[in-house]
Amino acid sequence: MSYGTNRYGQLPYGVAGGGEDGPDIEGQVDLMAYLPFYYEGVMEMEALQEQLGLLLYAQQRSAQEMMNQRFIASATWGLERWERELGIQSDPSRPYEWRREVVLAKVRGSGTATKAMLIRAAAAFSGGEVEIEEFPEEYRFEIQFVGVMGVPLNMAGLIQFLEEVKPAHLAYSFKYTYTWWDTLTQLSWDQAKSRTWNELRVYEGE
Repeated sequence: MSYGTNRYGQLPYGVAGGGEDGPDIEGQVDLMAYLPFYYEGVMEMEALQEQLGLLLYAQQRSAQEMMNQRFIASATWGLERWERELGIQSDPSRPYEWRREVVLAKVRGSGTATKAMLIRAAAAFSGGEVEIEEFPEEYRFEIQFVGVMGVPLNMAGLIQFLEEVKPAHLAYSFKYTYTWWDTLTQLSWDQAKSRTWNELRVYEGE
């Protein structure tokens, strides 16, 4: 492999260049960039550094992958551990984003099921602002999604969560936000025809 004479000895040892982990080339760390120029053309040294660079790159990627699993927003295969620790039934067939919402809502909703806690949890599921109106005399409350249009995707997860944390004697309902008809007057007839009914119901303008 030829690295080019301009890369030899350009970086002091331990100083990163070309990225957070050092100068990466073709899925490896370019260790030759740290060596003195007189190693240029020494095939044995280039071959050795190439193999070490591949191993170092793999190690760095593995370390980053392990770090990703420690945070809900970036976890993938590590979600199973989060679910197990929080007492959530794991379902690997579900998309990662769906499972992250369930885990995040569980974390936000730990403790007593107060109005503030339910708002935080519902916002985690819907990805937008949520309001809750209480009707004490009717023993129920209503969740309104004001930060997103239409029905949030993970309603099944939210309903499951509510059933687990809400007081047993309280009922609940949902209120969704849809497009005002005045908003649709911005569309021409041809533009409206190109959209489905569900798309028109959540149209926010352009």
